[in-house]
Amino acid sequence: MIKKILVIILAHVAVVSYAQEGTSSPYSFYGIGVAKFKGTIENRSMGGLSVFADSIHLNLQNPASYSKLGLTTYTVGASFSNYEISNANNETSSGDSASLDYLAIGVPAGKFGFGFGVVPITAVGYEIRSIDEDGAESQFTGNGGVNKVFLAAGVKINENLSIGLDVNYNFGNIENKTIVNVPGVQYSTRELTSTDISSFSASFGVTYTRMITEKLEIFASAVSTPSFELASERSRELASVIINNAGQEGIVEAQQINIEDKEIDIPAEFKFGAGIGQPRKWFAGAEYVYVDSKDFQGFESGQSNATYESGSKYKLGGYYIPKYNSLTSYFSRMVYRAGFRYEETGLNLSNQPIDEFGISFGVGLPVGRLFSNANINFEYGQRGTTDFGLIKEEFFNISIGLSFNDKWFRKIKFN
Repeated sequence: MIKKILVIILAHVAVVSYAQEGTSSPYSFYGIGVAKFKGTIENRSMGGLSVFADSIHLNLQNPASYSKLGLTTYTVGASFSNYEISNANNETSSGDSASLDYLAIGVPAGKFGFGFGVVPITAVGYEIRSIDEDGAESQFTGNGGVNKVFLAAGVKINENLSIGLDVNYNFGNIENKTIVNVPGVQYSTRELTSTDISSFSASFGVTYTRMITEKLEIFASAVSTPSFELASERSRELASVIINNAGQEGIVEAQQINIEDKEIDIPAEFKFGAGIGQPRKWFAGAEYVYVDSKDFQGFESGQSNATYESGSKYKLGGYYIPKYNSLTSYFSRMVYRAGFRYEETGLNLSNQPIDEFGISFGVGLPVGRLFSNANINFEYGQRGTTDFGLIKEEFFNISIGLSFNDKWFRKIKFN
């Protein structure tokens, strides 16, 4: 037991040092980056639903779900994304990125359940070039993001109702760089801003399940995340640089610029969902998420064309298992998942809303013993528009997750 706990703690420490996420979206230039999905591959395959919870999978989106665990569960997920960006002139560019999405563990303890892990919140990763009327070229690049380490607990109030709480430590670093090249000027000007981010936050969750017939079960869930302040420590360097043919930057002269540390309010979020299904056979559900982002502002003042309004998310999804206990057909024991989501992100550029949608399909593959499984998800989506001088981003994600089950606590009997 002690060895298991030590291995898990070391793994989490390793992930915390690695979990600074990457993305390739130009929309990560705004605010504190593009919001990352904060759930498992199983949830993501069902359009991102947080409604469903069972005894062998973690639901990272609702802390009340930990009370339903029957086995100690370890889970890890990673994604590979391919994207294509286009504008109204049919000019396109493409690329790809890979990321570690989460690492977590859940432990049942009677009426209680506990969990801890690390999950990304936002990701920054952009490269933008612009040329003004005088021929001056500006290059904007950024990387980094915000992650959270969480500790969660859920408890069963009765057979049907559970409540839960998770406490999060949010941390990360965002680096923004601007290089300006002016024709006829020997050196380029580089401005480099580094922002270290930290804060605490919490979420509250409720789940309700009830058998309404011998075969049908209903589900309902709600999660509330109050607004919290994200604190920062910022440093800025202004330098004259020479850029060689390989794109390497040589500093000619540099100076540190005093810059005021800034706090921003991360918007409050509320989600509510409901669903119906037959245990170990099928499930279908829907969810609505409200994000109170109308007063949100980013760290950088250069984002003057960006404004924010309240955002909403709409999700539909479910799963189907042909025969979970089949002894003759492996495919009958597989879990088939599908979902759809539409998001009004709340970000407006030049008074135009930046919306996003995604269609997902996934499978759960039984492996090993004690209901362990591997999960694969495929998702196609779009973000933004080519109208009004903006850009449209199309992306295709492949996500792989592993969920392992084990028994930590056994009663020892002596003859």
